[in-house]
Amino acid sequence: MSQFAQFVTGSVGVVAKGSRLYLGWIAVLITLVLIGAWAYSHQLGEGLIVSNMRDQVSWGFYIGNFAFLVGIAAAAVVLVMPAYVYEWGPFKEVVLLGELMAVAAIVMCILFVTVDVGRPEMVWHMMPGVGTPNFPFSMLTWDVLVLSAYLAVNLLVVTYLVFKGFMGKPHDKRLLMPVVFLSIPMAIAIHTVTAFLFVGLVSRPFWNAGILAPRFIASAFCSGPALMLVMFLVLRRYGKLEISESALLKAGELLAYAMVINLFLMGAEVFKEFYYTTHHSIHAQYQWFGAEHAGACEGDCGAMISAFSWIALTADLCALVIFMVPQLRRRIPLLGFAALLAFFGTYIEKGMGLLLPGMTPGVLGEVYDYLPSTTELLVGAGIWAFGALVFTLMTKVALSVRQGGFHHQEPTPT
Repeated sequence: MSQFAQFVTGSVGVVAKGSRLYLGWIAVLITLVLIGAWAYSHQLGEGLIVSNMRDQVSWGFYIGNFAFLVGIAAAAVVLVMPAYVYEWGPFKEVVLLGELMAVAAIVMCILFVTVDVGRPEMVWHMMPGVGTPNFPFSMLTWDVLVLSAYLAVNLLVVTYLVFKGFMGKPHDKRLLMPVVFLSIPMAIAIHTVTAFLFVGLVSRPFWNAGILAPRFIASAFCSGPALMLVMFLVLRRYGKLEISESALLKAGELLAYAMVINLFLMGAEVFKEFYYTTHHSIHAQYQWFGAEHAGACEGDCGAMISAFSWIALTADLCALVIFMVPQLRRRIPLLGFAALLAFFGTYIEKGMGLLLPGMTPGVLGEVYDYLPSTTELLVGAGIWAFGALVFTLMTKVALSVRQGGFHHQEPTPT
């Protein structure tokens, strides 16, 4: 326990020191977190009326980010399986960073759900033995359980690995591997259960599709590795982290497969909606062409979401071309650009692109053109900044241990 206490107190000292670039980055993130906290205090005092969510669109920017970030967290398994299960060397260099990103993503997921709830102090109703969580029938209860368990598993793994590195000792596979194997189905489960939250709303036909859970997982395997690839390039450039080119190229290759599957599943859904239209097709028409084309309203309704849907599709297709052509993929700067395209493309597709068409037009046929309010954007920026801060601080400690600058020191005898 004294050694772990030294590790904890030493970690505080490690994250408090760094280059000007590092300290400036931390200052920017803390500023954004404080602005987000101020905006949330305003929302907490006035209620969700300060958001642009209404009865017609009761899920908005917050839940869109939540659905997307669950995929970021789940995608850590893309590195975990090759590194731990198949002992593939290049991914073993970076798998810890993927798990750190999973921890930060789950923290952001929890925060986005918290700010979306009008009365967060009532969360005790979800606690078994204290509240009435309606387990096992409530999908929300399942989501809380799997997210909490996945967060605990990843925290356990990264803390164990970094602490062992701090002590200068190898990790014990007999302890580590069972937890790693447990994290793999849990990563799939957190995204599947999140998809079931959407599928289970029977009055929202846009989401009532058995293919939605596979679509969630496929898009997660695009967005998560894409963000990881960008982070690897940043850390390689500014964090003095040695990451082999083979690991980066293999990540690009995996992204090519994932993007093909993601676009195929999206195409299957589009075919189903437009080949033989029904009165339920109005939601897909709203997504791709706006509500005016769907005959739901007059004017410029839905122009914004349809424009973003086409932008997302274009970004995904451009990224796919770069990922699939070896001559393009081997150019590391171009590979990083493709990863950014894949990240933002799936962010739009998985966030507002999935959410808003499912709720527009509403169950009474009303069209409410939702755009997030300034308060929502500030709160969201604060949460993203907090997640980036968590990831940055954890990565700083992990890199210091790996590079030998932070290790256990035996007390000097007196």
